[in-house]
Amino acid sequence: MAAWCDQANLKGMANWFRLQSQEEMVHVMKFFQYVLDRKGKVLLTAIDAPPTAWDSALAVFEHTLKHEQLVTSLINNLADQAMAEKDHATHMLLEWFVNEQVEEEAVADQIVGELRLLKGSSEGLYMLDKELGQRVATPAGAAAT
Repeated sequence: MAAWCDQANLKGMANWFRLQSQEEMVHVMKFFQYVLDRKGKVLLTAIDAPPTAWDSALAVFEHTLKHEQLVTSLINNLADQAMAEKDHATHMLLEWFVNEQVEEEAVADQIVGELRLLKGSSEGLYMLDKELGQRVATPAGAAAT
């Protein structure tokens, strides 16, 4: 998505997606370390390649929102299973991710809403791209409480 935005000359959106990718790597490492801490076996398998082409910035962010909704459902399913098995430690880990997904979906939904409001306005797209380009990396663990 960052590459598509960059190629579409949406450098701010490309920046937003690069930073989003870095944040997601921090999240995956939380799962990775948790499995190791619980003496589990980490098994990494191949995943499907992501899509690489969209018709518009709106389509990119709609795809992002849909993906975040899928991730939310997967995390909720894991949380349900942890509760059913009375696995309190795993449930506590997943509770953090449940809360994180509320934020992830809200941000993606906000950007989708703003892009829809633009109705193809190149000036508006330019302004939103500049706004998203202002995003800076947040150090791991520095999230607001």
